[in-house]
Amino acid sequence: MTRKLKAAIIGSGNIGTDLMIKILRHGAHVEMGAMVGIDPASDGLARAARLGVATTHEGVQGLTRLPVFGEIDVVFDATSAGAHVKNDAFLRGLRPSLRMIDLTPAAIGPYCIPVVNGDAHLDAHNVNMVTCGGQATIPMVAAVSRVAPVLYAEIVASISSKSAGPGTRANIDEFTETTSKAIEAIGGAGKGKAIIVLNPAEPPLIMRDTVYCLSEMADEAAIAASIDAMAAEVRQYVPGYRLKQKVQFDRIPADAPLVVPGVGRVSGLKTSVFLEVEGAAHYLPAYAGNLDIMTSAALTIAERMASAMLAQRAAA
Repeated sequence: MTRKLKAAIIGSGNIGTDLMIKILRHGAHVEMGAMVGIDPASDGLARAARLGVATTHEGVQGLTRLPVFGEIDVVFDATSAGAHVKNDAFLRGLRPSLRMIDLTPAAIGPYCIPVVNGDAHLDAHNVNMVTCGGQATIPMVAAVSRVAPVLYAEIVASISSKSAGPGTRANIDEFTETTSKAIEAIGGAGKGKAIIVLNPAEPPLIMRDTVYCLSEMADEAAIAASIDAMAAEVRQYVPGYRLKQKVQFDRIPADAPLVVPGVGRVSGLKTSVFLEVEGAAHYLPAYAGNLDIMTSAALTIAERMASAMLAQRAAA
């Protein structure tokens, strides 16, 4: 029985290259089959070639011409939202059974956050990893939601501009839209809002995320415990994920409500969570926690999918 499934990565930029290194070092049920790009001079393609991975600079069309294409079962797309729509349609027409793991904000398939709904879509042919900010913050919204109904949640993701490649920069609008929707669909908030900040500071700053939740009144200790437990779960695949300080609470009385655009007057409990995500420095330095949490989450889901697929093949 084949013990590993071969994967192709489309996109040889920061995210794709970091993911490739993770697969080469830590892949249990997934191994590298091909690295796909469009720039023949990209560092990602050069690294892949040096590491013995099949490469092409001719995009998805080039992937189909590689001898290894027939062995590929899993495709990670680390390009852009617009490109992913075309890539999925093209590859699906040739290989309908391919599993596509979307690291762009295209959101063709269901949203997927490993610690929240990681096992819910293992049979899906296309899953969306939301965004780096979503992977970092939505678990915290979900942690509050499992204690008390969340009326509104707002997240601010701050990343070093050096860690944001062309694909990330081309997807700023899609980032905010996709993350906001996933805060509601996966995090459980009635209304969600997302903001991203590309920080040009030198030396580069580590990824920081702030999460604000307005919920019905609830036991503060129970929410803090839920958040701590969720953070520990995320650290199982992102060791550099941590709370920057203790969870903060503010009680909003009914006679002095907050006015939230699109929601109205809101009273209840405001929970503020301050996060820091340190990267594993597989490709860019440790400040690029946004790469680490995105690629780690994608590999976690791919490993679960591959394990299930290999078990099905063994039983057939």
